[in-house]
Amino acid sequence: MLSSSANRKFEKCLVYAHRGASTEAMENTRAAFDKALDYAIDGIETDVQLSRDEVAVLWHDRFLDKIGFADKHIDDFDLTQLKTLNFPQAGSEGIMTLQTFFNDYRQRCRLLVEIKNRDWESVSRHRKKMRQSLDLIGKVADDRIMVSSFNLPSLIFAHQQAALLPLVYNLDDHHTRLDVQQALDDCAFLYGFCLPIAMLDQSLVDVLRAQDKCIAVYTCNTDEEIDKALQLDVDILISDVPHKALEKRDAMKRGT
Repeated sequence: MLSSSANRKFEKCLVYAHRGASTEAMENTRAAFDKALDYAIDGIETDVQLSRDEVAVLWHDRFLDKIGFADKHIDDFDLTQLKTLNFPQAGSEGIMTLQTFFNDYRQRCRLLVEIKNRDWESVSRHRKKMRQSLDLIGKVADDRIMVSSFNLPSLIFAHQQAALLPLVYNLDDHHTRLDVQQALDDCAFLYGFCLPIAMLDQSLVDVLRAQDKCIAVYTCNTDEEIDKALQLDVDILISDVPHKALEKRDAMKRGT
């Protein structure tokens, strides 16, 4: 049986499809999102970049090597140009805008929207991307839409613009427990943390639970990673293979 942890954000561990069902269709495309929704997923995680003409689009990397343009960046093209590029399994629609994503999916499942603000961009561009995302989200009434970023100043800016929006700080392999504690001390407004599954252990879970923070983990694809996340009773499990995570979650709940 799953443990009953104090200060759980949700009644059960929620399974989010990482960029959609990204092992079955090209990530961050309608095909991947719709395939993920064929399963009983709880949510979808996706990534936001800006085109050259500053339109929020769904794309994980800065480079376009996944569609054959290894020397080109997502921000080398205006939206109209991006729409003409060959995004496999995206059909005639091409790259999806954040506006289209919200229009088509916000009523169908929970959403975790990662704002890809990285060091190669100016702070002004970081803020434009975040502000546009906030405008598209609109007034927030609950945690069905959450915004995350690896860039903590961007989350601070977002909180200043939309104090009620659930904001999640993403950490990667170079972060330490000290970084978690510093963020807890400096940014009490954070709704939660999204951590690599390898970084999380029971003592860190206890620290985050004591602060009433949502605990999300990525990217749980192997049996061992999924089992660890479930045994630690995380709030959100992000996976490229959401069907496997759902099967293991349901089996654990049944005690089989």
